Amino acid sequence: MKVVNRELATEKDGIPGYIAHPKRDGRGPGLLIVHHHYGITGHLKSFACNLAELGYTTVVPDLYGLLGCPAPYHAHTGSEVQARTTDAQFVEVIHRGWSYLCGRSDIDPGHAGVIGFCMGGRIAIHFVSAEPSVKAFVGYYPSVRDEQPSELRPRHPCDAARGFKSPSLIYYGGEDRVAPIHIQERLWKSLIENGQRLEWHFLPHAGHGFALADGDCYDPHLASLVWPLTADFLARELENQ
Repeated sequence: MKVVNRELATEKDGIPGYIAHPKRDGRGPGLLIVHHHYGITGHLKSFACNLAELGYTTVVPDLYGLLGCPAPYHAHTGSEVQARTTDAQFVEVIHRGWSYLCGRSDIDPGHAGVIGFCMGGRIAIHFVSAEPSVKAFVGYYPSVRDEQPSELRPRHPCDAARGFKSPSLIYYGGEDRVAPIHIQERLWKSLIENGQRLEWHFLPHAGHGFALADGDCYDPHLASLVWPLTADFLARELENQ
């Protein structure tokens, strides 16, 4: 399948970011990727292209650009932005990306889902909870911490997850230093309680960020193992409905 990929620009497209999509006639399924704290990296673009090869129009909105942060971004940008941005503000800019995705002529909005990595996984939990049109969610080690409510984060992701109206696929590792195991267990219970289908994979030797080559814990072997699980889940939930 031929894949078309390019940068998205606010002037041309209405949002900044990146898109990869199959060259096809008619409508098909779509995915929104909520990026990790590194922003839209080369490996994340490659991941989007791999999804496009499977038939998904895949959009990665530039959250930092939508929030007005100047480029270029660096490894500390995510921490700096999170320290001054509310979850509601993040959800608002993710919604702009979602509106762009679902408004495209090659998208069937009834077959669109969300994938979140790291920081993006945590924020995406709030978005999916608030957006009933999302048909599937994949969370790669969402950065759900053991923390109390605050002005920036008034609602814990574990509480938000109870509001999901879609099935979920979640990956976590036993060596995750961001989301400790007792918090992983708490999120698991919340996703069970929402009554939707849940596929949960715990990799005992995996660290935080094992599936993308943008951090110290990247494990290409584990990344290759979970890729077919992601592809299978998306096919079941977005293509076969």
